[in-house]
Amino acid sequence: MSFEGRRVVPLSEVGRSDVSAVGGKNASLGELIRHLGPIGVRVPDGFATTADAHREYMRTGGLGDRVAARLADLRAGAALAEVGAAIRAGILATPLPQGLKDEITAAYVRLAPGDGPADPEVAVRSSATAEDLPEASFAGQQETYLNVRGAVALLDACHRCYASLFTDRAIDYRERLGFGESSVALSVGVQLMVRSDLGGSGVAFTLDPETGYRDVVVIDAAWGLGESVVSGRVDPDEYVVFKPVLPQKALNPVIGVTVGGKATKVVYAEGGLTRTVDTDGVERASRVLDDGEARSLSRWAVAVEEHYGTPMDLEWAKDGRTQELFLVQARPETVRSRTDSTVLHRYRITEAGECLVTGAAVGEAVGAGPVRSLAIPVGLERFPAGSVLVTPVTDPDWEPLMKRAAAIVTDHGGRTSHAAIVSRELGVPAVVGTGEATAVLVDGQQVTVSCAEGAQGRVYAGSVGYEVSDVNLTELPATRTKVMLNLADPGAAFRWSGLPADGVGLARMEFMVAHGVKVHPMALVRPELLAPDDRRSVDELTEGYPDRTEYFIDRLARGVATIAASRWPSPVVLRTSDFKTNEYAKLIGGGPFEPAEANPMIGWRGASRYYSDGYRDGFALECRAIRRVREEFGLTNVVVMIPFCRTPGEADRVLEVMAGEGLRRGERGLRVLVMAEVPSNVVLAREFAERFDGFSIGSNDLTQLTLGVDRDSAELADLFDEANPAVTRSIESLIDVAHDAGRTVGLCGQRPSDDPGFAAFLVAAGIDSVSVAPDSFVTVKHHVHKAEQS
Repeated sequence: MSFEGRRVVPLSEVGRSDVSAVGGKNASLGELIRHLGPIGVRVPDGFATTADAHREYMRTGGLGDRVAARLADLRAGAALAEVGAAIRAGILATPLPQGLKDEITAAYVRLAPGDGPADPEVAVRSSATAEDLPEASFAGQQETYLNVRGAVALLDACHRCYASLFTDRAIDYRERLGFGESSVALSVGVQLMVRSDLGGSGVAFTLDPETGYRDVVVIDAAWGLGESVVSGRVDPDEYVVFKPVLPQKALNPVIGVTVGGKATKVVYAEGGLTRTVDTDGVERASRVLDDGEARSLSRWAVAVEEHYGTPMDLEWAKDGRTQELFLVQARPETVRSRTDSTVLHRYRITEAGECLVTGAAVGEAVGAGPVRSLAIPVGLERFPAGSVLVTPVTDPDWEPLMKRAAAIVTDHGGRTSHAAIVSRELGVPAVVGTGEATAVLVDGQQVTVSCAEGAQGRVYAGSVGYEVSDVNLTELPATRTKVMLNLADPGAAFRWSGLPADGVGLARMEFMVAHGVKVHPMALVRPELLAPDDRRSVDELTEGYPDRTEYFIDRLARGVATIAASRWPSPVVLRTSDFKTNEYAKLIGGGPFEPAEANPMIGWRGASRYYSDGYRDGFALECRAIRRVREEFGLTNVVVMIPFCRTPGEADRVLEVMAGEGLRRGERGLRVLVMAEVPSNVVLAREFAERFDGFSIGSNDLTQLTLGVDRDSAELADLFDEANPAVTRSIESLIDVAHDAGRTVGLCGQRPSDDPGFAAFLVAAGIDSVSVAPDSFVTVKHHVHKAEQS
């Protein structure tokens, strides 16, 4: 639309094609009002001054010529600060043209709502004519004034916006990009104020901003004005909303909720500016948005994405007086949406180096950086991104640092340790169980961590050469045998969504309980048995949950739902909790509920717990979480798997308990599998096949119990062999019997990735699926394809 000769236009008349007239920010707001307002998306009403109005002003009294002269001084060597201050002073000393002032005042009067005051509060924002364009983004370089009230204050704010076109930062930026002083004009946007200082605000992305996963909306939220979230100065709430469920009103699409610390908030100060204040304890512990509000924002976000035809980055605000939600900005997301999710990086060391320490390799990547050796977790500000984390051992408290690390090296732990599981799912190379890393590696020392040379990981001194090649995932061979993923950490699930896997063959519930819930479920059922310290810890963790058991159900359900959503609609096999008693006892409040066993590996674990008086109520909470995922979140791709089920009679008792909790095998498409890890599962395979829909071989336990070898014993390591004929014949027998009964058989473990021969054996035996760690997926896919071809 042409606005030639017009000084002020309503936002409802502009659209995204009008950037040259009103700037990117105002054009975007107008687009939202015109095209999405009619379908219920709320955007505050307003108006904008035009680029022509700004150019008219710059001709007033030769102002533009004086600005050009000052910029010429800058190019001749004058100080930026001096030039910028002089230009801004000259602008503020030059009055706005009377015609422009009159039109702004008239538009302001018209903006007043019919049932509100004649002088409404407004937000006054600057919008450069090239702002938000990928090739010349001037976003954030000009001023914004909030809670402006009255025509006089409004005109003053508009005047100061004009001056802000020449902040030192904006001048320097345009000079470096080669924009002349006449090529950029300024539009001032004026909108009715959303009192988010009394409510909350934040951002919303129509994809996962960390991984680029497209099937979710991710919302960050904090109390007060939105600048604390945009600037990253506050730890916000995060809400993850699953798009495929959004249209179904009977389902809840909010699959992830993280309540952030929200230690501060931004509120109004004098003169249309802002200040930061501390939040109180209630605000810090409370959610900014409930599930209904998160759903409403997500519907709007998806509508905006569909309108623009590209992933979007949105800003929103919640009015604390009316509790109404509004969108206040929309722009295309330009980082993750441009990342090719069909390409996977592979690494190869290309030169020799001095090896300082070795351990078990986790992953197949290479990472390099300065050592940051720590005994305990520290704040993120003390751990520069790209450092190599060196520590004795990790637990969930280390995860924020692990996400920033170029690589991880530990003294202790094996391939199933916390450090191994988390680093594998984050895609961060790790060398674990070195025994001496913290003693050998020096803080600040440059090292290269290699997991690209087989099972042994190496830490080299200095920067050792390596190369990265790209694997096009769309070119991976098709296989009859399904290749699935082992996942445990919901926080890393979306990272691997681009892998063309056939689903998740093993989702470890116990990992989610240990690291997401942290509390023993029976401690929530029987809190009166807890010691005072544990009682306080439970009270702190469950704050905001009137029913403590709801804390367990909610946290576990959303963790499971995140993994299930990452592979929708492919199957996700969820193994119910498989802690040993000594591991359960380490959970908060676990002590009173766990006996001391001489050999927990073959003690009270798996199925035997689920129907027992000592854990029946805890298993009920697990079942309720699963039911919520399938029935309330609508993620019916979740398949349940029962571990360590010793006898068919035990299977009957577990299935009976599940049915009593609303999880009846066969209803609503529910499939229930059993782990094949006890020799009795093989010997009585036909009986187990009558009770379950399939088997998943746990090769570590099956090997341990078949050969009578402690899998964790270093002295017996040479005897622990999944390829031993006693084990392989058991697997062949199980597959034959299961297939004869119409049941599927899979295997979840790392052996197929480490040993192409074992993968070939499984394929020849007729295995239906193998499930491996994500970083081994490509390797195993090739192993399986080669075996099928031969």
